[in-house]
Amino acid sequence: MNQQLIHDLCSPRCAGRRPGTPGGDAARALVVEALRAAGLDPFEQPVPACGGANVLAAIAGDEPGWIVVGAHFDHLGTIGREVFWGADDNAAAVAILVDVGRALAAERAGRGVIIAAFDGEEPPFFMTGAMGSQAFVAAPPVPRESIEFMVCMDLVGHRLGSPLLPDDVGHSVFALGAERSAGTAALLRELKRATPGVIVRAADAEIVPPLSDYDAFWSARIPFLFLSAGRSRVYHTPDDTPDKLDAPKIAATAQWLAEFVRATRRRAEPIAFAEHGAGDAATLDETAELLQALAPFSREAAGALRRVAQLRAACDRTGRLPDHVRGELASLVIGIESALAG
Repeated sequence: MNQQLIHDLCSPRCAGRRPGTPGGDAARALVVEALRAAGLDPFEQPVPACGGANVLAAIAGDEPGWIVVGAHFDHLGTIGREVFWGADDNAAAVAILVDVGRALAAERAGRGVIIAAFDGEEPPFFMTGAMGSQAFVAAPPVPRESIEFMVCMDLVGHRLGSPLLPDDVGHSVFALGAERSAGTAALLRELKRATPGVIVRAADAEIVPPLSDYDAFWSARIPFLFLSAGRSRVYHTPDDTPDKLDAPKIAATAQWLAEFVRATRRRAEPIAFAEHGAGDAATLDETAELLQALAPFSREAAGALRRVAQLRAACDRTGRLPDHVRGELASLVIGIESALAG
């Protein structure tokens, strides 16, 4: 895992990596340099709306189609005298992105891969249509219809919950959106614990509002998977620094993602978007597993387990909850995220 890149992106030179500032320009130059050192040929895609640019690198395949693997490299910059360093949000994911690019750089089997470091993900750009991922989808470097899948990473650098909690909790990363393409959920189940040090847990994309670069792809009906460990206690604060990251988990996530992308490149059938895919049952199964691990430490977890079992029984054969209780599932997951953020 490229720890030096994380520290460099969180250095005074980058000053919080806000697009359109010298710090944002310095961060982009670091990403270009890191991808080049990984054996890729990066190029920039200007994003005038945010004053920055995406950094992209293509890995050709020997079959038609492309998979995009992306993470934003910008952050909030400097506000007053405070620098918002953005180690978990999102320097750790950029380091994973570079490691995945390095692992795949010389491989040609299957679909091609575009490594995408997006600019302009943070506010205010997220709310104003000025995101780098939106610019990418509007004018991709390959025909848009040839992009079959997108993986997005955001907030993947921290251990989930207190260090005192078991690894079944701490090693968790959530994967939202597998239900939006046929066959992806099955692949995710197969690889859930394939890499020691990380457990990748499926969750329906609708349990949270669209929060990152995958939203532009979702809006374009491109199948996606969003990897995140949720918001930690230092989210969007100046205390989001490299010393709070979980380096072994970051390294394991990079290994897992390289394997997931390899498998996705080799999928025999076209990866089609599923408009009405349902992932409520999978979300509840993973929630139950987490709560079981938490039950010895929390009375609330034991009570929540009973309600999760009731909701699971209410799912139909497609894995969907009745509409009138879907909001309860979202509230339950957000409550667990908040409790584990400390």
